[in-house]
Amino acid sequence: MPLALAEFNTADAADVRPALTACLAVPRWVDAVLAGRPYADFDALLTAAEKATPLHRDEVSAAIAAHPRIGEKPTSTGADAEWSRSEQSGVDNAGEFAAANAEYEARFGHVFLVCAGGRSGAELLANLRSRLGNDPETELDVAGAELAKIAALRLRKAIDA
Repeated sequence: MPLALAEFNTADAADVRPALTACLAVPRWVDAVLAGRPYADFDALLTAAEKATPLHRDEVSAAIAAHPRIGEKPTSTGADAEWSRSEQSGVDNAGEFAAANAEYEARFGHVFLVCAGGRSGAELLANLRSRLGNDPETELDVAGAELAKIAALRLRKAIDA
């Protein structure tokens, strides 16, 4: 159940930290968003979240670990797992993703990360394949930008604008 913005603004930081961490598992980002409270409106909250990016490559690597593979159902419970299920609802070609994910992980050493909300499985698979040509540093930067998009999408689910 989303928090009202007024509740988010006044709640104890320890009470809203888990909701923000479910949006993006980067402690520096969570701290920056918390430090900006109170927010006049949801757009101000989104602006603060965007200003806390880009993410550092070590933050990207750590945050990626909190995400399931595209095409696989999350095994954990909680808001972030439910959001992943919803975001990946357009993936209807999970079998094709198994081989592509394996190739990606062999190349980069981490799961493929993309903001999947509203995108088809074919589009996501094409995105994965196109990113195989990136060098590892560039790919971490791309994954970081995707994490920021996911965070904004999830903030819309966590905080009632």
